[in-house]
Amino acid sequence: MEFKNQQIFRFLLSLFSRIEEYFMSTIFSKIVAGEIPAHKVAESIDYLAFLDVSPLAEGHVLVIPKVETDYIFDISDDNYMGLWVFAKIVSQGIKKAYPCKKVGVAVVGLEVAHAHIHLIPLNHVHDMNFEKPKLHFEEETMTSIAENIRNAISSITNPA
Repeated sequence: MEFKNQQIFRFLLSLFSRIEEYFMSTIFSKIVAGEIPAHKVAESIDYLAFLDVSPLAEGHVLVIPKVETDYIFDISDDNYMGLWVFAKIVSQGIKKAYPCKKVGVAVVGLEVAHAHIHLIPLNHVHDMNFEKPKLHFEEETMTSIAENIRNAISSITNPA
């Protein structure tokens, strides 16, 4: 009887673990898993870049590690450095697709418990004010923005 109870216990533990993983994973992990759509601009084995759904500017991109980690400084050193190299490549594509003075960088991490870097085209310091009203674009516009950035990244990483 004890063996059967242990089997039931292990089964329930496994089930609860999977349920918790599904409901506790962040929206970004669900994007990585393909459960939620996103306008991706770049992807590698370890990192993903996609358009912010509530951007501060046209071309506002989020860069994330695929492995869910809440706090950016808890990422292993190698993955942390890789994330920034990946973000640098994406920022070059943003700047080419959406000419601006600089591509601003912000790491806030309070809204989603998954480390992420904001890359925002800037012409003025107030362009990066997270308290200003967010922009909202139609689906076709978001698709076009993502395509413009993808093409710009491709032209940088795969020059003809």
